[in-house]
Amino acid sequence: MDKVGASLLRWLTLLIWFFLMVKLIAASREVFQNENGKFLGVRLHKNHHQMVMDNGLVQVTLSSPGGDITGIQYNGIHNVLETKNREGNRGYWDVVWNVPGNHIAYDRLKGRDFNVIMEDEDQVELSFKKTWNFTNGNSSAPLNVDKRYIMRRGSSGVYLYAILERLEGWPDMDMDQIRIVFKLQNDKFHFMAISDDRQRIMPTPRDRLDAQRLAYPEAVLLTNPTNTLLRGEVDDKYQYSCENKDNRVHGWISENPPVGFWMITPSDEFRAGGPLKQDLTSHVGPTTLSMFTSTHYSGKDLNTKYRNGKPWKKVLGPVFVYLNSISSLEDPTTLWEDAKDQMSIEVNSWPYDFPQSEDFPSSNRRGNVSGQLLVGDKYISDNPMWASYAYVGLAAPGGVGSWQREAKGYQFWVQADEEGRFLIENIRAGHYNLYAWVPGIVGDCRYDVIIYIQPGSDVKLGVLVYEPPRKGPTLWEIGIPDRTAAEFFVPDTYPTLLNKLFINQSTHKYTFPSFSYVGGHLY
Repeated sequence: MDKVGASLLRWLTLLIWFFLMVKLIAASREVFQNENGKFLGVRLHKNHHQMVMDNGLVQVTLSSPGGDITGIQYNGIHNVLETKNREGNRGYWDVVWNVPGNHIAYDRLKGRDFNVIMEDEDQVELSFKKTWNFTNGNSSAPLNVDKRYIMRRGSSGVYLYAILERLEGWPDMDMDQIRIVFKLQNDKFHFMAISDDRQRIMPTPRDRLDAQRLAYPEAVLLTNPTNTLLRGEVDDKYQYSCENKDNRVHGWISENPPVGFWMITPSDEFRAGGPLKQDLTSHVGPTTLSMFTSTHYSGKDLNTKYRNGKPWKKVLGPVFVYLNSISSLEDPTTLWEDAKDQMSIEVNSWPYDFPQSEDFPSSNRRGNVSGQLLVGDKYISDNPMWASYAYVGLAAPGGVGSWQREAKGYQFWVQADEEGRFLIENIRAGHYNLYAWVPGIVGDCRYDVIIYIQPGSDVKLGVLVYEPPRKGPTLWEIGIPDRTAAEFFVPDTYPTLLNKLFINQSTHKYTFPSFSYVGGHLY
């Protein structure tokens, strides 16, 4: 065959391949869309022991009445969750709690009653409830629990939230941790992504079992990993922690087929400890978490204490489990970029208008607070200065800095602009103090007046002046009081105790906070 004929044959082959791909894509879209180009409606299949929500893109199976997610079918994977685990150990809620003075206990928050809250072609919302009473004793946490799951038309995933409640007169309890856990297929999901600069191929659970145990159970030295490139590294789930303000999306990628599984958290309002509280994200398992409250890195200061029979109720979430996919010809890491795009969509949609619980207020049942924060420090300037890029937030009334130890209520934080102007939107109705801290300025700010937010209210605080604590001029300073350790020197770890993910990444070398010595006081 001459060169011209060979060239024509190649072009013809490419055209045929292109035509087949177009047909394949069109055929696959027909599975999910009707003749008008709209995504198929949500369907709910019921039997005595499980509920199945299906919108043509994702199929989610839940145990009934327990309310655990036992299966997620997506893009040809029959179940992205680990089928070697028992059904109740794949996708679940749990709390760590105890009666004061007693040993720690775990409660999987399994439902006992099931209800369909909403069912039409656009949305299905399911409820799995557990009601506590005194006859339960200490067999389960003294909480009323309402776990909710929402699937929407055309949405590639499932929304999860829960309403936890304690009634007046109930017994004292401590609650250290509330979370959602997903355990993915171990033979598929090997690549983990937390941020743009923290992504890697991860060890397997077997690698950790075969590893050398170090100072505490979570830290191991990989001695015989399946991927030999990981030999000699340390794995520790705490290495993958993240501050609340930066923890918007994290998850895992499967290469065959190329599928992503992502936990998207569009708001921090229901998390404990404020924007700087660190918590777990994803880790070896492969495990994906949504942490609502915990004592990690803080100890019992962030233990949620319930005393004297006071009633309490809180909505946790919704968070969004998002699944995405690409063709096998594309770079799997593009799934991370798509997950970030979806995260932005969810953040911009907050607060959602589709959850059916009256306990989750939509935007028109919330309020706003605005103002401008200045810093009055005569040792720096004769005139008040802009509180440039200050963090300003509303949290439960309390003392200066109390927001860092607050876990029962809601918090709403923003970062001010260069001139210290701030606007906090979509605040739940209630009573709050306004708190702030300014990068480069010592101390915590609290506006002493209690702020009452009503539905639809628009509170304008005007100009507020923060006067930092001082006994005199600054004599010397170590670091910058900005609540990071970015400017400190942190030596590299021993080569034999290394996680290569953090090589040459000084921003992730966690260490001591900054200190200032001002007029005889250390801050």
